Amino acid sequence: MKQQFVLLIANLVLFEINYISAAHWAVLVAGSNGWYNYRHQADVCHAYQILHKNGIPDSNIIVMMYDDLAHNQQNPTKGIIINHPNGTDVYHGVPHDYNGKNVTPKNFMNILLGNKEAMQGIGSGKVLESGPDDNVFIYFADHGAVGLVAFPTGVLYAKDFNDTIMKMHSQNKYKQMIIYIEACESGSMFENILLNNINIYATTASNSIESSYACYYDEKRQTYLGDLYSVVWMEDSDVEKINQESLYQQYLITKKNTNTSHVMQYGDLILGKIHNVSEFQSTEKQSDKSQHYFIQDYDNNGLQHDAVPTESVRLSIIARRLANIEENSFEKENLERQLTQLLNDRAIIINYMQKIASIALSMTSGDYLEMIIEKHMKLTEHDCYISVTQYIQEQCFDLQNELVLNKLYIMVNLCEIGLDNFTINQAIDQVCHERIQFDY
Repeated sequence: MKQQFVLLIANLVLFEINYISAAHWAVLVAGSNGWYNYRHQADVCHAYQILHKNGIPDSNIIVMMYDDLAHNQQNPTKGIIINHPNGTDVYHGVPHDYNGKNVTPKNFMNILLGNKEAMQGIGSGKVLESGPDDNVFIYFADHGAVGLVAFPTGVLYAKDFNDTIMKMHSQNKYKQMIIYIEACESGSMFENILLNNINIYATTASNSIESSYACYYDEKRQTYLGDLYSVVWMEDSDVEKINQESLYQQYLITKKNTNTSHVMQYGDLILGKIHNVSEFQSTEKQSDKSQHYFIQDYDNNGLQHDAVPTESVRLSIIARRLANIEENSFEKENLERQLTQLLNDRAIIINYMQKIASIALSMTSGDYLEMIIEKHMKLTEHDCYISVTQYIQEQCFDLQNELVLNKLYIMVNLCEIGLDNFTINQAIDQVCHERIQFDY
């Protein structure tokens, strides 16, 4: 009996040593800029506040955000960013690790790989210094398309992201890693790619073929404050006893309340069931107090009626502004011009994409145009897709535009029916005679 007691004490001491020696790391990324995209940076700031409040030191939290909101001329509350109607400021204290032009896919991947040399002289220079005993949490919020997520400059492809993840695994950069992604078609970042045996659990705002949704339109700021998937998981973390809530339970809550898209889970699903949220969003081993950072709408009524698909956010904001503006005013005329321009731009993008598809198909014996335009195929031909979308970026227009991103599934379809990138790029040459720069 005495020997068993000594063994029990030894095991408890060993557990305490392991817990203390294990570090918690987080990388938070907002991949957009501009007032229309307010919600992405607000989401990331809110995520930071959760981690900071729960004891994760700033030295272990790396933040990438453009940082053009707090003192933006359109901000009626200078220096303040909120993520909830009448919410608390979430901008205060946020580390300014990588801002502006430094928010790039290349820098993001170097940060994950702990490449200090590559990040020397860039921003704060902070990188993941995690090891085989450490837990890592990655959260990304931005626009996306099939097989990619956008950054202010450039895009991060699913293939490149998963290659980076595999390098992290081979280099023992984590014990367990959790990834949350807020973006349209974000499920395609992991579907049929992320392995289930490398101690990674991921959830996404949508499946591989649908939009994610913005929410919380604010009349004072005239923009959306948050994204539905993101505010649901964060407001859950704000109020729940996260040391008693598994990652899977948070996933189920988020899935239930994000009722406009299909929240998905990937990777090691067992990991999600046996590990608690606190193991990635807190350093507190035991915490019985709920956070109550915001008042949560458990019935989700406000969110249900407020949510709008990402590709329609600009249109919705302009329409809301027009509904509250005086007749025959200069501002009304300006908004009407913006609306007309937005609709024209959308028509141009659709026309270009359909022309590329039509010409590419004409080079083969197939006549699948209707299917190519309407169907959403699963992405497997990653190399073809990367080549074609990069060529669209070079020859046609920026991939950062959510209207462009919304139509990239057409390029997926062309690759998936067997057309090679050379044929599709030839079609792009015939359609895009000069590069179009949209005014947003």
